[in-house]
Amino acid sequence: MASLQIGMISNEVESKTIGGWLELIDELYRNSWDQNIGRFRSSFVFRGMADARTLLDSNLVRLAAGYQDLAKLESHILRNFRKYAHSTSAAGDSTWHWLALAQHHGLQTRLLDWTYSPLVAAHFVTEDLNLYDRDGVIWCVNHRAGNSFLPGNFRNELEAAGADVFTAEILDCVCRGLEDLEQLSGPEFILFLEPPSLDARIVNQFALFSMMSRAACTMDGWLRTHSDMARKIIIPAALKWEIRDKLDQAGITERVLYPGLDGIARWLSRYYLPRSAQPPCG
Repeated sequence: MASLQIGMISNEVESKTIGGWLELIDELYRNSWDQNIGRFRSSFVFRGMADARTLLDSNLVRLAAGYQDLAKLESHILRNFRKYAHSTSAAGDSTWHWLALAQHHGLQTRLLDWTYSPLVAAHFVTEDLNLYDRDGVIWCVNHRAGNSFLPGNFRNELEAAGADVFTAEILDCVCRGLEDLEQLSGPEFILFLEPPSLDARIVNQFALFSMMSRAACTMDGWLRTHSDMARKIIIPAALKWEIRDKLDQAGITERVLYPGLDGIARWLSRYYLPRSAQPPCG
């Protein structure tokens, strides 16, 4: 058994370093029993990162660190994305649909990628062979607990829909756009947005997004004051090969998560690379 490393000093998020595959599985599915329905249905969503030192900053924050008005910059970026993508995408009029589409295609937004699948999150910890010398991390966040910090009308709309996370349609009922979200009074909050099934990649990755109520707010900072709704699973660098091989055997590969010829090529290039070899460049 690996030693337990849990830090609860001040507002630190609980952190555990695992010692093997079975311990990882136990940790990923911890507290997944839902007494209300008598089923194993976890209230956690997951985000895997190859380097445990990486912060939960959005691409927008990384793009424009120090920028005075991130919300205004985001609005400009999204407006131009809509303008140029309009002829090739049937996203409709919802800002939230367009925001999800933009994030999915690599645009800098306030959104962060998450998955309902703990094994998909583990894939992203072990996907980049260039980072096998670094410890990885899987963030586990209780999205249902996060709903308790929503403004009352947001929470009521979710409950009326019988949902745990927002869709573009549900969110539109209480907030029409980023400017409206940014101008809400009260403390900052987090919400989770389930994107439409834009393509097979979103479906296969069991994907959803997190979004902070203000563009400049980082999820790291917010979780430090709500640390009881999250935990981190640290995956030592020495375990990445074991976990990668067992994920392959479980069918959690690029071939599935990136449907199409590009995903097949990525999977084969990695799968057949000898462990002693250096990852291919380019």
